[in-house]
Parts: sequence; structure tokens; C-alpha cells
Amino acid sequence: MNTELKIKQAFQAFDLEHRKKHGLIVHDTEKGIWGPSNLDIVFDLFKKISLKKFKSFLDIGAGDGRVVCAASLFTTAAGIEADKELVTTGNSIIKKLKLNAQLICDDFYKHDFSQYDILFINPDTSFHRGLEQKLLSEMKKGAVLLVYNNIFMPQLLTRGKTHWIQQTPITEFTKTI
Repeated sequence: MNTELKIKQAFQAFDLEHRKKHGLIVHDTEKGIWGPSNLDIVFDLFKKISLKKFKSFLDIGAGDGRVVCAASLFTTAAGIEADKELVTTGNSIIKKLKLNAQLICDDFYKHDFSQYDILFINPDTSFHRGLEQKLLSEMKKGAVLLVYNNIFMPQLLTRGKTHWIQQTPITEFTKTI
């Protein structure tokens, strides 16, 4: 069985357990709302944009780490998440599948974004609450931010291409300031 399929199966099993425990797949955390990104969409996106051409990847608010796990098949991948339970789950899957990925339990406002070539977020709140300023000050030149869905979008970063995958928009943003 290939690693992509193993990742999908591991998170399908987690989703079933999570629904039993919380009633829904989405739930409140200490810092916001967690809802998972669709792994089929994420894998299709990473193939479409040739994620392997980027040296380092960060998932901002990584939740259970499923996007980090997917990204680790293409590049050096890390995620930052404040919810300890989600991080524990993600790190357990990373260890079980022997993935070259890192899931860090911390507030992403305390994490330095400048070391990453590509960043990903499935935002649960507006960027104007400090995140966009952090991105503007810390994203390195040439770095790309991928915003999953279009509910919350940056206003000051430069909008690039929108990839429509299975009717889900993922938009690229860069820093030009």
C-alpha cells in the first residue's frame, strides 16, 4: 500500500473516532475552531502546484496534522497547532507512518514564519486580527501562502492564482511590500 493511501486511511479512522467523541468532525479549541481539510483535495493541490519544488512547508494552525503529513511526501513539512489533543493525534500518526514531518504544539503567533518557502492555512477567522501583519513582516521574498477555501482572505497580501479542486478554491498569496 502506498504512503498517500496510508495517510488517508489513518485520518479516516481518526475522523470516525473524533465524531464518536465530539459528535461532529468540527469542534472548538482553545484558540479557535478546528475543521479538517479534505486530503483528496490537498493531495491534488500539492501535485498540481508541484509542491516538491519548494524546500520547506508550514501549515499554520495545523490541527491534527493531516496537511503536514500530505506535504511531507513532497517536501520538508511542519505544522504549528495550539490544541494539545490534536497535536498528540497528529504526532502519533506521523510516528506510526514514519513520515518526515514535524507537528509543533504552540501558538502560531509565537512561531517564526521566515524559514518557510510555502505556507498553508485553512483559516477560521479574519486575517485582520494580527495574522496578516505577521505574514507581511515574516514571509520571505518569494514565499507563497495557500489559503484553503475563500471564507477568510488576506487583504494586504498580493492575490495570485486560485486553484479550483473538487469545487474548493485554494488561493495563492505573496508579499510584494
